[in-house]
Amino acid sequence: MNSIANIYPWQAQVWQHLNKDSQRMPHALLLHGRTGIGKYDFARVFSQALLCANRGQHGQACGVCSSCNWFNDNSHPDFRLLSPEQEVEADDEVVSTKKTKKKTQISVAQIRDLSGFLSLSSHRSNGLRIVLIHPAEALNLASANALLKMLEEPATGVVFILVVHQLQRLLPTIISRCQKVSMPIPDESQALAWLSEQGVANAKQQLAYLEGSPIKVFNEQLQFTLLTEIWRMLALGRKLEPNVAAPAFIANSVEVGVVALQKWIYDLAAMKLGKQTRYHLQHTSALQGLAEKVNLSRLFDLQRKTDELRKLALHPLNHDLQMESLLLEYTRVFQS
Repeated sequence: MNSIANIYPWQAQVWQHLNKDSQRMPHALLLHGRTGIGKYDFARVFSQALLCANRGQHGQACGVCSSCNWFNDNSHPDFRLLSPEQEVEADDEVVSTKKTKKKTQISVAQIRDLSGFLSLSSHRSNGLRIVLIHPAEALNLASANALLKMLEEPATGVVFILVVHQLQRLLPTIISRCQKVSMPIPDESQALAWLSEQGVANAKQQLAYLEGSPIKVFNEQLQFTLLTEIWRMLALGRKLEPNVAAPAFIANSVEVGVVALQKWIYDLAAMKLGKQTRYHLQHTSALQGLAEKVNLSRLFDLQRKTDELRKLALHPLNHDLQMESLLLEYTRVFQS
């Protein structure tokens, strides 16, 4: 991260822009951009800085005042984070055996619970209160409308910071009441320099696989160990053994395995059509060899089936059999 304010190097200009007049902050900021570029990290660092009692020359938080200590302990009285939560199954009776399921939405109850927070004054004289919502597209229609009312009649001294990966999923009326901030995508040199500082090996190939998102690359190093084995098996073509390979494809998660197959099929088709690989820079020669033997019609049919399984990845299906069936189809796209 950038030493000036603990932000990523590619975010320096946005930081400078937002700190030009931090005493006149808009009541709502909307940080938007692709996943994996550090939007949420930026939002937290910026929130801490706004709440800090002794901000530095470049607007950064001091890290040692009581406000910073509260923030670092996730106990700041002037800060609220709203995101999808874990919820307990309602029909479970025994506390020790309750199951949790991951929520994908921010509920209207979570928004309404802000009412008390918004009615309070800051714990610092002339201080701010901050509500960070991440990811904002997790708002459902009811919670989005409840938030809209708060944005239409903003409470004094409150700043809403919305972080969104898919801007088109937000209500246009919410977007119109926020100051939009397009979060920058690092160019390849910036991303590779940062990944090198973090000690990531094979960064160029991994960055290509994760479509230019250095944060994803850094966070998913363990996944790449598994992917290396998946790629080795896919390079076998007709010789791949579906019953042996299927467990490896779903060992991390079904989605990881399906996405790996999707991206491999994409590059295989690209090579067949005389184009460049997009995701597998280090496997170009293997893909070239496979492309010479592939039946393009069968490959596109496999691509369609793979897309269908990805939609079902979170459903309670027999994924071993589903994946084994896909991999069997994969071995059959190659002509002997």
